Amino acid sequence: MKFRRKRTDELSINLTPLIDVVFLLLIFFMVSTSFTKATQLAINLPEAEGESAPKRATKLELMIAADGSFTLNGTPVSNQPIDLRRALRDEAGEDRDIPITIAADGEAAHRFVVTALDAANALGFRQLTIAAQTPSGSNG
Repeated sequence: MKFRRKRTDELSINLTPLIDVVFLLLIFFMVSTSFTKATQLAINLPEAEGESAPKRATKLELMIAADGSFTLNGTPVSNQPIDLRRALRDEAGEDRDIPITIAADGEAAHRFVVTALDAANALGFRQLTIAAQTPSGSNG
């Protein structure tokens, strides 16, 4: 007597729902990602052992008045970029690690602050600070 064997279906995983989920996740990440054109400079800094450098007593203070007049360490300076660069170079010498503090009047035009930042950047200064004061009415 000959018995018929039962036919067994092949076991398989239905990938259609998985593909749907992956496709939806792909669309979600494409829509939620913000694409910017900002670039960054990647650098690898060298390592060194030793003591840190002492705090400097020397610093440059550039004051900008409301009318756009510049004062560098108490000495009046022209607000022309070339004159400002010359004054910064004369005051700092060859040292570009001297910290510069820019204190601009609240009523000074923004272009004067940009001129000061541009002059310091053109000479290669690395430590720039913009001075501000705390509000007088704060209770914090």
